Amino acid sequence: MCTYLSKRPPMKHLLFNRALLAATLLPGLASAAASDEELLRCRALADIAARVACYDALPVGQRSAPAAPAPAAATPAATAAATAAATPSPKALAAQPPSAAAVAGFGMERVGSELSEIRSRISGRFEGWTPRARLRLDNGQVWQVVDDSSGFYELPSPLVTVRRAAMGTFMMEIEGARRAPRVRRVE
Repeated sequence: MCTYLSKRPPMKHLLFNRALLAATLLPGLASAAASDEELLRCRALADIAARVACYDALPVGQRSAPAAPAPAAATPAATAAATAAATPSPKALAAQPPSAAAVAGFGMERVGSELSEIRSRISGRFEGWTPRARLRLDNGQVWQVVDDSSGFYELPSPLVTVRRAAMGTFMMEIEGARRAPRVRRVE
């Protein structure tokens, strides 16, 4: 007769360990967060270098002090109007065409970018893709298929949209294709 000996600890120990870990780490994480006002102030900056510098200057590991009270002359309505005027609306940001530098760097950056998608074409007759295929766009970018998908089509110069997806990945939507391969930029 063979007896199976489990090397796993009993479930009650796992639950206790997770609860202990959560009780130890969560208070420290909550105290390290910057205030909402500071984060919104940094988010409203249009210049990327200024925004990064603003985020880098935020306090870490301690709760930030409450904001200083506004001068007596400034009314809450005037303060709200000044904040609204300084912060561009999401519609205004979406209406602005992306800069050439932003399009050229899309997919190559290591940190997040303001661009969520780019559009281009594949020149000539497009016959589809296979795993690890490289697709050259009209804008000079080269994207490689990183999933195991394949698609076989005959499309004349299809419009391509490369969108950000989950976990820092990109999906390539091809006009006329029913599937969208997961891609990564190689050039």
